[in-house]
Amino acid sequence: MDIPFGWSEAQMRRIEPFFPLSHGIPRVGDRRMISGIVYVMKHGLMWRDAPKGYGPHKTIYNRFVRRSRLGVFNRIFAELAGAAREPDRIMIDATHLKVHRTASSLQKGGFFPMYWAHQGRAGCCHLWMAPALQGVN
Repeated sequence: MDIPFGWSEAQMRRIEPFFPLSHGIPRVGDRRMISGIVYVMKHGLMWRDAPKGYGPHKTIYNRFVRRSRLGVFNRIFAELAGAAREPDRIMIDATHLKVHRTASSLQKGGFFPMYWAHQGRAGCCHLWMAPALQGVN
């Protein structure tokens, strides 16, 4: 079984109390599923791109959605953060998003070209705000 990332026994013992109990139906192990969820999140993958060693991608996704709705991950994070000491250093994420090249192709005047074309004239806002102001005294 090819699993690029896996939780150790000690790590799983620490977070196991937060998982809901099985209702008599045998299910895929929590260790493998949580490892798959973390791997997908860590690498920014789509669920269907998860390595086969973690199990069916639909099962990993369903387990993530159900546990999220139950607040399992929030309780795990709160417990782990509460047990931690004050950090020695704090890191700031420098993630950025690329904008598609067509996102900058607005007209030269932007969203309100009539406003910008008449900027500087007295009463310029009557051109683009007139429909909104009708009936207002």
